[in-house]
Amino acid sequence: MTVYQILTRLFGKGRFSSFSAKEFEYFKSLSITHLWFTGIIRQSTGKPYVKGDIGSPYSIADYYDVNDFLADEPENRMKEFGNLVNRCHKHGFKVVLDYIPNHVSPDYSDAFGGFKTCGYHDYDWTDTDKIDYSCSENWEKMLNVILFWAAKGVDAFRCDMVELVPVDYWAWLIPAAKAKYPNLEFIAEVYDFNSYGRFKNEAKFDYLYDKSGLYDRIRAIYSGYGSTSELTANWQRLGELQPAMLNFLENHDEQRLASPYFAGSAQRGFAALAMSALFYPAPFMFYFGQELGEDAHDGAEGRTSIFSWVRPIKPTSRLSAEQKDVLEVYRRVLGLKEKLGDASNFDLCYAQSASQGFDFNRHFAFLRCSDKMEVLVVCNFSDSPADITINIPEEAGSAFASGIKISVPAKDFFLLITS
Repeated sequence: MTVYQILTRLFGKGRFSSFSAKEFEYFKSLSITHLWFTGIIRQSTGKPYVKGDIGSPYSIADYYDVNDFLADEPENRMKEFGNLVNRCHKHGFKVVLDYIPNHVSPDYSDAFGGFKTCGYHDYDWTDTDKIDYSCSENWEKMLNVILFWAAKGVDAFRCDMVELVPVDYWAWLIPAAKAKYPNLEFIAEVYDFNSYGRFKNEAKFDYLYDKSGLYDRIRAIYSGYGSTSELTANWQRLGELQPAMLNFLENHDEQRLASPYFAGSAQRGFAALAMSALFYPAPFMFYFGQELGEDAHDGAEGRTSIFSWVRPIKPTSRLSAEQKDVLEVYRRVLGLKEKLGDASNFDLCYAQSASQGFDFNRHFAFLRCSDKMEVLVVCNFSDSPADITINIPEEAGSAFASGIKISVPAKDFFLLITS
């Protein structure tokens, strides 16, 4: 599973019609399986409390409508959205929408009477009003929202801030939705590592963000105070949850990998890409433009603004030589991820030696093995190129000979494949 998140109004010309056969061929070349369209459901705009000049996709004004600015003919917007879903399915992609259960816009209104709200907002989300989950009627209404979009062909929901909604609600909602649409998938935006097991096992989510696990540890390495040994620790701590973790380096909330606030360039993020996408068989997500080295220089501190009309991203238009090079690396890594499937992994770090060039704070090495192929990956998170002799222990059962001498560029990775 590889998810590609798109802030729809900033992709190409910012319309449902921006997604033609050319775009779908582009997505195929990146081994994408799921297209997450952010900012589809009707949001609050033109009000004194909205953020930026367009408002937030997470300030929902009507759960049963879509934004008219995404349609070529606003009066036909639902039909145009349906056509987009059909095109996605025709080309073999699953459609992911945001589901925002914690709050709605203060001006929320729908044809079914809306929701009972608490009259206050969480954090600095001044453009929202919190939904009252002590009201059982809200539970049924929220289920109807899920069923409404599932009936229109939506395959999966990325669920916003799940920890702000009662776990009991999720444990009821997800089985109820799957009783009618068994193949629906639910992705949890969850932040507390200690809550992962509860949201997987009790709340019944299919996939969970690994934000406070893998993502935060990679950020710490690039910030200079983290160690690659913590990547092993995170993997070990996840245990049986590993296949359910959604690994990522970017999304609409986080700073761009290539921005000065993170890696500083796409090339300096290659080691993180290889590790997070290939280390073990789990879903991977990336954000539109990430595969081109988008640095959001016109955004807010390295983020592509979700509140304003900033420079659109056009990945299928004319690309610079540097963008093409970055794109080819993403295609190579994500294509390999697809080929590996659920191939087993083996962390090699413990078997390495500092005297043979391995830095236990900046280098990371592992194997992925299946009946069809075996891959050795060595990631260099340091600012210096490395010459390393990689030791492969007998218990790895590897086809590779031990003591392989390799050279890895700074902030890059090395691949050796046998089949």
